[in-house]
Amino acid sequence: MSKTVFIGSVISSKVALETLIESGIKVDLVCSLDEELSNNVSDYYPIHEIARDMQIPYIKFKKINDEEVLDRIRSIEPDFIFVIGLSQLISQHILDTAQKYVVGFHPTPLPKHRGRAAIPWQIILGIRESKVSLFKLDQGMDSGDIICQYPYKIEKSDYAIDVYNKVCNAMRYALKECIPHIYNNSVRFAQQNEGEATYLLARRPEDGQIDWSSSAEEIETLVRATSKPYPGAFAYYKNSKVIFWKCHIERNDKYIGIPGQIAWIRNNEGIGIVVKDALIVVTDYEAVDKIPPFIIGHKFS
Repeated sequence: MSKTVFIGSVISSKVALETLIESGIKVDLVCSLDEELSNNVSDYYPIHEIARDMQIPYIKFKKINDEEVLDRIRSIEPDFIFVIGLSQLISQHILDTAQKYVVGFHPTPLPKHRGRAAIPWQIILGIRESKVSLFKLDQGMDSGDIICQYPYKIEKSDYAIDVYNKVCNAMRYALKECIPHIYNNSVRFAQQNEGEATYLLARRPEDGQIDWSSSAEEIETLVRATSKPYPGAFAYYKNSKVIFWKCHIERNDKYIGIPGQIAWIRNNEGIGIVVKDALIVVTDYEAVDKIPPFIIGHKFS
C-alpha cells in the first residue's frame, strides 16, 4: 500500500486533506503549521486537529524544512507527499523523500499566473474564467508537470471569499478525478510551456491602501479582492485605520466634493464617499483602533 504525507496550513489544506480521507487514502503523517504562526497567515487552519480526530500521526512545524520535520517525513518513507496551502518553499531534501513524487496545488491554469496572491490578483485583473492546477512539485515556481486542471468561474460581483470557496470546490473535484490515477500510476503528465508562463508578484497588506484618485470601479475591485480572508482594503480617518470589507458603487448626481470626502452617513445603508466618477458606499467596515465619529464633509485619506 502506498504511503502518503500531507503538508498544509490553511483552509484549502483542510479541504484537500478531507478529500483524500474521503477518497479512501490512508494518510500516514500530517505536517501542520503551528498555531503560534497563525497571525501571519490570513486563512490559517489547524489541520493537525483533523489528524488528531482521525487518529492520524501528525507533527506541528514552524519551518517546514527543519531537520526534525525532515527526519519525521523520512521515517514514513512516503511514496507521495501532498503540499497544499503552504507559502513556505519546500526544500529539495523533502522533495527527495517522496519515492514517487510530490503533489502541489495552484489556483490558476498553469503556466499562466504562477506565483503569489493568485485569488486577489485574478479579481484585480478582471479574470472571469480560471482553473485550478494539481502538478508535480519541483524547485521552480509552480513549474512542474501538470497532473490535472479543473475550471471555475469568477463573477464580477465576487468577493475574495467567494472565489476562495470556488477554488476549494474546484480543487476537491480535481483531487477526486486525479487520486485514482495518482495511486495507480496512470497520470498523463503535461509539461508546462515556459513560453506561456506569467508571474504574479507578492502582495503586502499595505498594497490594500485605497487611492481616492482612482475610479469607483478600481476602488470597489480592490475592496472585493482584498476582503476576508485577506487583510482588507483600508483608508485612514483622522489618523485612524479603517478597513473596508464590503462596498458598492452608486451614481452621484448630487454631491460635489474631494475624492475620499464623506457625502452621507445612514445607519441602515452605510457611508457614502465621493470619488471622481461616482459614490462608493461602504456597508461593512472595521476600525483597527478607536476612531472619532464620522462627520459629513470630513475626508478619508
